[in-house]
Amino acid sequence: MIRRRFLKTFAAGALGSTLMPLEALASDEVRLVILHTNDTHSRIDPFPVDGSRNSGLGGVARRASLIKRIRASQPNVLLLDSGDIFQGTPYFNFYHGEIEFKTMSAMGYDVATVGNHDFDLGVDGFVAMQPHASWEWVSANYDVSNSGMAPYVKPYTIREIAGVRVGILGVGVDFDRLVLASLHEGVTYSDPVLAARRTAVELRELGCDVVICLSHLGHRSRGDRPSDTAVGTEVPEIDIVLGGHSHTFLDEPEVIRRPSGFTLVNQVGFAGIRLGRIDLVLDRNGQARRWYSSAYDIDARLDYL
Repeated sequence: MIRRRFLKTFAAGALGSTLMPLEALASDEVRLVILHTNDTHSRIDPFPVDGSRNSGLGGVARRASLIKRIRASQPNVLLLDSGDIFQGTPYFNFYHGEIEFKTMSAMGYDVATVGNHDFDLGVDGFVAMQPHASWEWVSANYDVSNSGMAPYVKPYTIREIAGVRVGILGVGVDFDRLVLASLHEGVTYSDPVLAARRTAVELRELGCDVVICLSHLGHRSRGDRPSDTAVGTEVPEIDIVLGGHSHTFLDEPEVIRRPSGFTLVNQVGFAGIRLGRIDLVLDRNGQARRWYSSAYDIDARLDYL
C-alpha cells in the first residue's frame, strides 16, 4: 500500500492562541480539523489558583468556549478523546461520571476510547453512565462481547466528512496490575498492536482515506508494555495515533518515519490542561497534501472568548 504523505508545517506561536494562522485552500482541497484530549480525569473546574505547577489551568467551560470558536470557523471538525475520563476529583466520587459525560456531550465529542480508570466503578458503573454519553466508544483490543459494555463499545467507527472517509479505532492498556478482575468482569484484553494492525487493515479495505488510532497505552514503552509509539511504528496503515495514559505533554506530534511514509503520534498531558489540534489538508480523493499542528493552553485567557 502506498501511504499518503503528510508535509509538516508547524504553526509557530500557536500555543495558547485561539485560532491557527491558516492559508487559503485550493478549490479541490478540504481541511479536516482533529481536536483531541486525553486523561481528563474528572477535572471539571480549573485547578485552584494556589501557585502550584497547574495553578489556574484547565476547566471544561473554557475548553467548550474554545471548541465552539474553532467549530464556528471550520466546518469539518472531529472531537476525540483517548480515555481516562473518570477519576481524579470529588465530582467523580459524588456523581460517578455523570458530570463528566454530560459536559463532554455538551461539547459534542464524536468518539472516545476506554481508559483503565473508566473501569473504576466496574462494568456496571460504566454502563450506568451511558445515557449521558452522546459519542461513540471504540476499542479493538478489549473484547466486550460477554459484558454489559457490548452494546456501547465497538472496535472502530467510520465517519465521512466532506467526502473523506475517516476510520477511528481504539486500543487500551493491559488490565494487569491496573484494573481489578472484578471491575472488568466479562471484558478481556488482547495485544493492542496486533489488534490495531488487524483493524487498520480492515479500515483501509473499507475505503478509509485516513485512519486514526485512539490509544490509551502511554507514549513510550515501559518494560514490555506496548505504547502509542509502538502502534505508530508497527502499524503503517495508521496515519495518526492520539495517545493517553502516560500524561505526556507534547508541543507537537512525534513523526515516525518509514520508507513508505510516516505516522503522527500526539498526546496533550492530562486534566484538560491542553486541547490538541491536527489539521489535515486533503484533496477531494482523500489524499493528504499537508498537515499542521497546534496545542492550545486552557487558561484564563479563554474566559474572555
